[in-house]
Formats: sequence, C-alpha cells, structure tokens
Amino acid sequence: MTTRMVGALGSVLAGLLASCSAPQADTPDTPRPQQAGQSMDPARVAAHMLGARAAAVTGDQARVQHSVDALSEDLRRAMKLADANRPIDHEAARAVARALPGVRSANWIDRHNLLVRVDGAGWRTQATIDAVCLQLEPLGDTLAVVVNLQDVAPNTRDGMDTLSRNCQLAPGDHAMMQRPRTVDALDPTLRARHRAEVARMRTQPPPAQTAGDRAALEAIPEM
Repeated sequence: MTTRMVGALGSVLAGLLASCSAPQADTPDTPRPQQAGQSMDPARVAAHMLGARAAAVTGDQARVQHSVDALSEDLRRAMKLADANRPIDHEAARAVARALPGVRSANWIDRHNLLVRVDGAGWRTQATIDAVCLQLEPLGDTLAVVVNLQDVAPNTRDGMDTLSRNCQLAPGDHAMMQRPRTVDALDPTLRARHRAEVARMRTQPPPAQTAGDRAALEAIPEM
C-alpha cells in the first residue's frame, strides 16, 4: 500500500471522526462481554494512521497492512457489522451455553438467534445473557448472536416474556443487516399494553347507572 493510499484512507476516517466523540471509559466490577457500536477513538485512529504512514515511507508493507487492518476492525465494530470471517459454530455454542449454571436447554432458532431456557426467574437476567456471551467469545464474533432468555416455569405474567439482547449491544439495539425477531407468541409490547388497560379498568369506579339504564334492566323478564 502506497503513502498516497494511506493518506486517502486517513481523509475518509477524518470525515467519519468529525461526528464522533471519544468513548467513555468503562470500568465494570465484573467481566462484561465485548461491546460494539461505540464511537471510534480519535487518538487510536491517529496512532494507527501515523504508524501506517511511517511504515509506508520505509517500505514496510506488512506493518502498513497491520495498521490498515486495525483501522478496518475499529470501523466495522463502530458500524455494528458482524465479522463474516469469524462465524460461531452452532453446536459448540449450544454445548458451552448448556454447561452454564441455571441453564436447562440451548437451541438455535435461526442463524443469529440462540434460545436459552433457564430454571427460574433468578436466572432470567441480563447477567445470564452476559455469561452466555462471554462463553461464546472464544468461538467467534458474538456481534452476530442474539441471546433469547426464557424461564422454563414462570411464576408471573411478566416472567413469561422473553429477555432478548445482542451479545455486544444494548437491549433493543441490533447489528447491521440483522433483522429483529419476536420469539414470544404474543408481542411483549402488546401484552404489557393489555395488562395496563386491565389495571386501569380495575382502578376506575364503575359508571353511575342512569334512570334509563335502570328502567331497561327492570323491563327484562326474569328467567
């Protein structure tokens, strides 16, 4: 790769970074899965670009390629695009998920959605999704995986809802070219709306009976 090509790549990345800010530091107390979709770090990009230009001047093509590959990887993750060159083996993923505490079963619904059923509401948590995703990371790019968590025997209506999340993104976010999939037979949003309506009707006082209503009821013959 020539110095001119490296410079052109730098111009493209400069435009992308103009609308980005440096990502905030994340210091969790417990291990967290890899995270995608964050803004590209301008300092990291600048370091890669300087390295690529210096390598191009000295003719070190291997180092130039290394820097360009690192930039491409950062850009891919910022765009939330799964790495097609690192697909996760489905059978291996099922095996490691089933071995986790609290997991009753693990099966793939399609190429991207892993359905994990757990024993009790205490395991139906985002922490369990994190644990599954951490176990999957050595197998490939987890940005291509959505974990769908279900309680085998829910005790409440809310517990019947499936907890779903892409391994590397926030709840409700999706990877590029990855279609959202509803796992529940009834959309949880519609179910929540129905529950709210029922609760509202229960708390409201019954409507007052008018004289016409009373007359109509009295006119109904007894069975």
